Amino acid sequence: MSAIRDLVCSTAVAKGHIGKSLSAIALAMATTIGAVSLSHAMTAEEVKARGYVIVATEDDYRPFEFMENGKSTGYDNELKDLVEKETGLELRQQIMPWAGILSGVTSGKFDMALSAVMVTAERKQSFDYTTPTAESATYYGVKKGSSIKTAEDLVGKVVGAETGSAFLAELKAFDAKLKASKGEGVKKIMEYHGYPEAYQDLAQGRIDAVVNTDLTLRALVKERGDVFELGHPIGEPGYKAWAVKKGNDGVLEVINDALLKIRESGEMYRLQEKWLGVSFEKMPLDVN
Repeated sequence: MSAIRDLVCSTAVAKGHIGKSLSAIALAMATTIGAVSLSHAMTAEEVKARGYVIVATEDDYRPFEFMENGKSTGYDNELKDLVEKETGLELRQQIMPWAGILSGVTSGKFDMALSAVMVTAERKQSFDYTTPTAESATYYGVKKGSSIKTAEDLVGKVVGAETGSAFLAELKAFDAKLKASKGEGVKKIMEYHGYPEAYQDLAQGRIDAVVNTDLTLRALVKERGDVFELGHPIGEPGYKAWAVKKGNDGVLEVINDALLKIRESGEMYRLQEKWLGVSFEKMPLDVN
């Protein structure tokens, strides 16, 4: 056996491949280990033992989450603080644009989207949700003094929404309804990587309306009522919640238990009043 080992080693050295072979083996092992760790859904006990949950939060989505004086704040961030206090876990947060959040959860980069994720039937195929954090309805907003007075007035207009958002999907569905009932839909749907850019275009008159949740549009109008007006709903009411990859039951259990206790204590409703201007005490406990 020793002779065979020596022969193999001497041959590899002679050909100058031993370093490359070991590197290839190490890379294969690392890849395998990484794949196993990503595919393994932890139990609640394993999550608690690890001591942290990796979460992604949107960078600019008032009043739910946004940056102020270099710090991420808003409704979801204050709710995050309560969950950390309740669980004793660290919610390791990455702040980023919306476009990368859900894909990061499905790939295993993040354990959870700690963001105002709209619950939809399509998303339920890929995600499981915590107890809802807010009620929501899809509205349009316009520039102050706009001729758009009803949802039907969006016919022939340029309307914006965020790429990858549930509100973009709602807008497309509403556009289809307009075409079926009026024979004509919106003139053009503009997609944006973030809502601040859409609001800027609306203020400058480059688009006619923006579609978003009523809560965010109300906050916008409250802050900049000299520029914007709230329109009317174009979709059915729904809920917002934090989301994990479907089957990630351990993370969901730990975070959801904490949120339910925060709801029961009334602290969630206090934060809703503070940040959203209304509380939603009649929300269902489960939206999955």
